[in-house]
Amino acid sequence: MGRKGALTGTHFEMGNWACAEGAIAAGCTFAAGYPITPASEIANRLAERIPQVRGVFLQTEDEISAVCSAIGASWAGCKAMTATSGPGISLMQENIGFAVATETPLVIVDVQRFGPSTGVPSVGLAGDMVQVARGSHGDYQIIALCPESPQEMFDLTVRAFNLAEKYRVPVFVMADGFTGHMREQIFIPPEEKIVLENRKIPESPSSPMERRDFLDVDVAPMPVFGRGFRAHVTSSCHDEHGTRNLSDPEVMHRYLMHPIEKILKHRDDIVEVRADDADSEIVLVSYGTVARSARAAAQLARGLGLKVGTLRLITCWPFPDKEIREMTSHADYVLVLENNTGQMYPYIKAEAVHARQVDFLHPQTLGQIHDPEYILDRIKERIR
Repeated sequence: MGRKGALTGTHFEMGNWACAEGAIAAGCTFAAGYPITPASEIANRLAERIPQVRGVFLQTEDEISAVCSAIGASWAGCKAMTATSGPGISLMQENIGFAVATETPLVIVDVQRFGPSTGVPSVGLAGDMVQVARGSHGDYQIIALCPESPQEMFDLTVRAFNLAEKYRVPVFVMADGFTGHMREQIFIPPEEKIVLENRKIPESPSSPMERRDFLDVDVAPMPVFGRGFRAHVTSSCHDEHGTRNLSDPEVMHRYLMHPIEKILKHRDDIVEVRADDADSEIVLVSYGTVARSARAAAQLARGLGLKVGTLRLITCWPFPDKEIREMTSHADYVLVLENNTGQMYPYIKAEAVHARQVDFLHPQTLGQIHDPEYILDRIKERIR
């Protein structure tokens, strides 16, 4: 154990354990949560680990209280998070919008499960992909990352905290029950090798009217509570100083657009994909756990002499539009693979404009990851 408490070295553990350790390694000192399958192990682990680094874990009465507590802790200067699954994300939506409007750094881990409603808590399904980007009312931008393995549950949790701190925005880690409960080898690097991002705060505790605490497309310093700053924080329409204003059209425009432009202006720093065989005639587009099946199917296809490549969306929001256009620009056929009924498919299809045909391949059975041979059979059908 190093100076900050990171459990460096090699471990054989589940993805949820790796996520909790990623939070510790990223400097998280506050977590709030309400137990929910298949995310409960994150809360269990953090309840044990955060006190060891002089942080606080709070078990709340519901997910609404959890996200509100994490927002408050973030404004008190903590790197803060919560972890939940689909029904919890539904309950959090109003306050996700509050975090967006107040430009609050926050990490929300969603270990997605089979739904809707209570569904099947123990079975993974990527059922919340559009909800986290569009679930709260109004227009806004968030960031969402999609791990495919326990190692990435660690790596992308660290990255989620860095992006949240850098851009003052809620960042989602969109795992599913398969990745959360999967056990594999995990490597936690030495702490000096883990790059951490910390939020900017104003240089002096001057009057709010002398500072610009909000609505900066290059990210305004955050007047953290308890640091001597007098600041006004409201989710109502406000100007760059935090002053509420519900009548000036120019202020209203900036209030809505600048937090969106803040993310879109920096999308090249945020968006990450992984691609192979850029000149492939057939491209398999996927994200999350099912990307493992896509890679295995592509390998089988290439063994048969077929020109099949893969594109994995590591960042799903903001949407990797130009990366999809580039990867599919020479493709004859694009096959989209998702562990759901096609939530991201319309977005992907809209960008794969140069491909002759774009299809979605349902899982053989919902709640089960695609068999690589099943994907290969679909590729062979297309060729015939």
